[in-house]
This record gives sequence, C-alpha cells and structure tokens, in this order.
Amino acid sequence: MQNGTYLNWVITNTKTKWWHDSADPAELDLGLERGAVGVTTNPFLTNTTLAKNKAAWGDHIAEVLGQKLPPEQKAEALMRGVVTAAAKKLLPEYERSGGKMGYVCAQVNPARAGERDCMLPMARRFHSWAPNIAVKLPVTAAGLDVLEDCVAEGITTTATVSFTVPQVVAVAERHRKGIARAKEKGIEPGKCFAVIMIGRLDDYLREVARDSYPGIEESDIRQAGLAVTKRAYKIYQERGYEAVLLIAALRGEYHLTELAGADLVMSIHPTMQGPFVSRDLPREERIDREVPAEVIQKLSRMREFVRAYEPDGMKPEEFISYGATQRTLSQFCEVGWKQLESM
Repeated sequence: MQNGTYLNWVITNTKTKWWHDSADPAELDLGLERGAVGVTTNPFLTNTTLAKNKAAWGDHIAEVLGQKLPPEQKAEALMRGVVTAAAKKLLPEYERSGGKMGYVCAQVNPARAGERDCMLPMARRFHSWAPNIAVKLPVTAAGLDVLEDCVAEGITTTATVSFTVPQVVAVAERHRKGIARAKEKGIEPGKCFAVIMIGRLDDYLREVARDSYPGIEESDIRQAGLAVTKRAYKIYQERGYEAVLLIAALRGEYHLTELAGADLVMSIHPTMQGPFVSRDLPREERIDREVPAEVIQKLSRMREFVRAYEPDGMKPEEFISYGATQRTLSQFCEVGWKQLESM
C-alpha cells in the first residue's frame, strides 16, 4: 500500500473502508496494493475485462464456448471465471477479517430483476462458488424478497441498482427479517451491503433538471447524491442497522472527501483511485457536514429528488420503475449480460 496517500489516510484514520470497482486482474492487483478490501463487479465490468484482455482470459473463454451452453448459462459460466479469480485473491482478507471483508460481488442476470423464482436459484449457485462471494441482487420488490431469503439461508448479499433512501432503508429492514429467520433455524445469517450508486443518481437528476428545472444548477446537482447518502447514513446510525452502506459510482473526489469518516464502504473504480493517490486532498472527517438547507430546498423542486431523499419517497413496488433504476438495468443488460450471452 502506498504511504502518504489520501486513500491511506482514509484507511488508517477513519472508519471508512473501500472496495476495488473493476473485474480486470491487473487493475485488481493495483487496487489491493492500494488497500482495497473487497471487489465489486457487474455484467458490464465482466464483459469489459473479457473483451479487452484476451491474453488473461483466452483459455477461460475457449473452455466455456466449447461447452455449447445456452446463452444465459454461457454468460453465467463466463462470469464465474472472472468472479472466482478475484475471490481467490481476496480470500486472505476474508479470512483475516473473520468474514467482515474480502468479498467479491457476483451479480444475477439484470434481465431477471422482477423474477423471484429465477434470482433465488441463481443466488444459491453463485454462493457455492467461493466462501467470500457477495451475491448482487437488484433493489426491486422481487429482489428484496430474494435478499431476505438469502440472508435467512446464510448467503451474503450486495443490494445493487439502488440510489435512494427508501431503497437502502428497505434493504436494511429486510436484512433484519432475514437475520431473525436464520437465527430461528440456528443458521449464521448472511451479511448485507446496501448500495447507493451516488453518481448515477446525480446523472439521472441532472437530466431531469435540464429537461424541466432550469433554475437548478450543476453545483446543486453535485450535492444531490451526497444529500441522499448523508441522510441514509444518519438513519442507519440512528436505527443501528446491521447492513453496511456501500457507496458506488463516484463521479468526483467530492464523493469521497465529503463522506470521509463514515462507517461505510466506498467502491472506487481505478480511474477514480488515481486522484486519491496523487492529489493533496483535505484530510478531515466531513460525514457530519450537512448539505445546505437552501440546496435541499432547490433540489426538492424535483419530484424525482424527493422520491430519492425522503425515507417514504417510494414504495418497494415503485423501485423498478424509478428512472435511475431503468437506466442502470438497461446498461447492465445491453452492454453487459447480453454481450456475455452473445460471446
């Protein structure tokens, strides 16, 4: 790990941990050197590394393609090689931390985001790949049902395609129900990482503002995801939730510096790791700094921000139709999972 960097300061002086956000083996090695204690992948990242790094994955691809599997099974098999390779590298951290960290995410087929009967068997298969797999499930009504079942069976999950306070609160509540069910059966409950895709929320609200709310400025949009995350974090602390917030899709240094000190996990892509290593950033805890009330007031002109910010802004059955959810599922399907199926 490189000493004297902002990432090193975060790791050693605050409660914040960070995961590497990439499926590429060389990038992962660098991330681990910098102090990452987990890996988050998705279908898009998996397809990217397989397509761009044939030297590393050629044998694996040839082996899977040689099996002549149906498309969905082929995509799953291709992803398994990438995920288990990363899991092997993270196993020492998993063992050292007693299972608190060292996880690698494996995401279920995003095209199945509303299909309980498909996602649960898939989650069980992914769980069997390695002891340190965190099965990624979408935060839809169906995904929440599967998450609770997984936790009750001792399967660790990452609740993804999630952008809002009501989503991560629902995740934490269902995690608690799963914990109770597991304990009734004498099973060690699965852990849960609840994602807020902070930058993807900003991206979505930026388009909403440009379309219908010209008075809302870029400086306001840059604080939208922060406002949602800080509110979610406060609720998690007040209620003592067992789930761990995992902040992903960073769009700038401010997404980490303004959350520094929080007891959560940051998922950081290699393109964002560079500034945290090379630049002299403010080394102070800012998680308790509130987003100015006037900014919240301006952002609250947008119904889509209110839905994301208020704990009761959406019901679970509305999660799948939220704009940011649809945008992200489409990307994960079209330039991720479907590309694996057609390889």
